Amino acid sequence: MEFLSEYGMFVAKVVTTVIAIVVVISVVSASGGRGRRGGKKGTVRVSKLNEHFEELRDSLREVVLDKESLKSLRKEEKKQAKSDKKEAKAVRKKSADEDSDNSSTAGSSRRVYVINFKGNIAADAVVCLREEISAILSLATPDDEVLVRLESPGGMVHAYGLASSQLVRLKNAQIPLTICVDKVAASGGYMMACLADKLVAAPFAIIGSIGVLVQLPNFHRVLKKHEVDYEIISAGEYKRTLTTFGEITEKGRDKVREDVETIHGIFKHWVKEHRPSVDIDKISTGETWLGSQAKERYMVDDIRTSDECILSACESADVFEVEYELPKSIQEKLGAAFESAIEKGFSQLVNQPNNDKFQ
Repeated sequence: MEFLSEYGMFVAKVVTTVIAIVVVISVVSASGGRGRRGGKKGTVRVSKLNEHFEELRDSLREVVLDKESLKSLRKEEKKQAKSDKKEAKAVRKKSADEDSDNSSTAGSSRRVYVINFKGNIAADAVVCLREEISAILSLATPDDEVLVRLESPGGMVHAYGLASSQLVRLKNAQIPLTICVDKVAASGGYMMACLADKLVAAPFAIIGSIGVLVQLPNFHRVLKKHEVDYEIISAGEYKRTLTTFGEITEKGRDKVREDVETIHGIFKHWVKEHRPSVDIDKISTGETWLGSQAKERYMVDDIRTSDECILSACESADVFEVEYELPKSIQEKLGAAFESAIEKGFSQLVNQPNNDKFQ
C-alpha cells in the first residue's frame, strides 16, 4: 500500500512538472512571438518528384536485382541519358537558330507543377493555394502544366468561390490545368474541379453534390417555454431571416429559400460554363456519383489516380511539387501533436472491435 502511495505521488510530480514546462514555454513563446507576428510569412518548399521516384526505384533495385543485372541496367541507362542529352542539345541549337528572341527559353524542358489542396468546410487551404499559384505564375509558361491533387467535401460558398478564383488565375495565364481527385470533390470541391482542362478521378472517388444547403438549429420554442425573451434590433427588412434563437417567420423562410435557389442557379451556370458537355439539369440534383459513374455523365474526363498521372508526367517532363508552408508557433505545434494523439487514440478505440472480430 505504501508503494502505491509513493508511486502515485511520483506520477503526480511528473505530471505537474510537465504541465509547468508547457505553461512556461507557452508564455515565453507568446511574449516573444508578439513582435515577430506579421513579420516573416511562410516559405515555398519545392521538391523534384522525378528524383523522388528514381530514389524509390533505385532502393528496390538494390534489393531485388543481382549485381550483374544491376550493373548492366545502369550501364544501359547511362548510355540512354547521354543520348537524350545530346538530342536535347541539338533541339536547343535548332530552336535558337529559328528564333533568337526566344533563345533564353528555347529547348528548356517542359515543367509540371504539382499542388495539393485538401479542403475543409472553411476552405482554409486557400491561404496556401494563393501563394503557391503566385509562385508558379512567376515562372510558368503556357508550355508548362499545373496538376492539382484535390480533395474536398465542400463547404462555405464564399470560401470555395475564392479557391476557385485562384485556379482561374492559371487559366487566365493560359497554363494548362489538370485536376486529379483520388477521394472526393463534392459541392465546393467540384466547383473547383470543373475548372480543369482535364479532370481525372479515381474509380471510387466521390464526385458531384451540385447543390446548396442551409441548416440551422432554432431554440425559439425552448426560450418561449421558459419565458426567456430574445430580441433582435436590426435595420433592413432582410438583415436577419433565420436565427438560432429568434422566431422563424414564413417570410424569412421564403427569403432564405430564394437566396438558396439563386446561389444554386449560379453554381449550375458555373459548372455548365466550364464543362459544357454535361447535362446540367440531370447532375445538379445534389447527388454524388463514383468516379466511373461521373465519367458516364461527362463530369470527369478520365479514370486514373493522381499517382498514375504524375508518373506519366515524369516520363516527359520535369515534375516539381510546390508547397507553401506557414510558420507555426510552439503552441500550434503542441496543439497539433495533442490533436494527433487524440485522433490516433480515438481511431484505435473505434477500430478495436473490428480488429478483434477478425483475429
